[in-house]
Amino acid sequence: MAKRDYYKVLDVARDASEADIKKAYRRLAMKLHPDRNPGNKEAEEQFKEVKEAYETLSDPSRRAIYDQHGHEGLQAARGGGGFGGAEAFSDIFGDVFGDIFGGGRRGGGAGRGQQMYRGADLPYEVELDLAQAVFGHTIELNLNKLIECEVCHGSGAAKGSKPVECETCHGQGQVRVSQGFFTLQQTCPHCRGSGKIVRNPCDACLGQGRIRRSEKRSIKIPAGVDNGDRVRVPGAGEAGRNGGPPGDLYVLVSVKEHPLFERSGQDLHCDMPVSFVTAAMGGSVEVPTLDGRVVIKIPAETQSGRVFRLREKGVESVRGHGRGDLLCRAVVETPINLSSEQKDLLRKFDESLRSDGGRHTPRSGSFFDSLKRFFSGTEA
Repeated sequence: MAKRDYYKVLDVARDASEADIKKAYRRLAMKLHPDRNPGNKEAEEQFKEVKEAYETLSDPSRRAIYDQHGHEGLQAARGGGGFGGAEAFSDIFGDVFGDIFGGGRRGGGAGRGQQMYRGADLPYEVELDLAQAVFGHTIELNLNKLIECEVCHGSGAAKGSKPVECETCHGQGQVRVSQGFFTLQQTCPHCRGSGKIVRNPCDACLGQGRIRRSEKRSIKIPAGVDNGDRVRVPGAGEAGRNGGPPGDLYVLVSVKEHPLFERSGQDLHCDMPVSFVTAAMGGSVEVPTLDGRVVIKIPAETQSGRVFRLREKGVESVRGHGRGDLLCRAVVETPINLSSEQKDLLRKFDESLRSDGGRHTPRSGSFFDSLKRFFSGTEA
């Protein structure tokens, strides 16, 4: 049966971006996956078709061949006459220089010459309040990711069977290609570097060795994280292929705004309202901190803007360099909604201050003296 156009299979335009192709594949794969359609052979065939289309269009080199030559071009590339795209091209030079300098791309978990593929990293965003960021917090995540198939344990073969050695590369995962005077190596086009062929695919993973599942995981966010910080959890990403290691999980942190405190590095800042009488005569003010309430002594004649420092009431350093401070800025509060009697008392109070030659308001006196000199032209 003739194969359908891959773009029509995924229902995307021919100029679709990589993100659009991935989005379309996920939507169709979720809809047609055998786990959601048990016993439905038609859905199973459509799922295989969608997967084949995505594997081609998500690979830039294979997509370029398909766009130019169609299915025939892909078949010819698999036949061993070509280099097999960008991946094989890099393999060739990797093997040539690896042979010379003793390097190579071979992993210890796979057989000689076979390629291992590391699992994909997973991003996850989490929003914390300020206290959680300052003291640390444990979050519960529900990760939707590819894990090793529990039925075939990653081999891709059905129960009672095993992958067989690839007849093209004889289990090496690579083949030699003669180009004039040179003999180069490239990834085997039949087994794609695994060195094995799955004759009887696993029903659970359809021969892929991995399945998508939801996994619950507790993640400890360290104390002192800030907006934009990333917490790396090694090995918590998707499972690798052909014996490759799993990817990592990256938790991107954002911190909500706090109604009282602003953060600057390891220090916290807040405005502390102080009554007119307390600022003039002295007293105490109770202020909140992230550790609980603290009483600050306010000396007499405190002016607006004076900063009071509370040691080690700020943010813990992520690197263990100690804790910052809480800086409370005094804001002298002007009384409002005064009664007639209170207004009369304030007028008399003001008159008593003025009658003493400005001795009680030195800033005002200095300001008005400078103002007079400025307008009289005597200002230096």
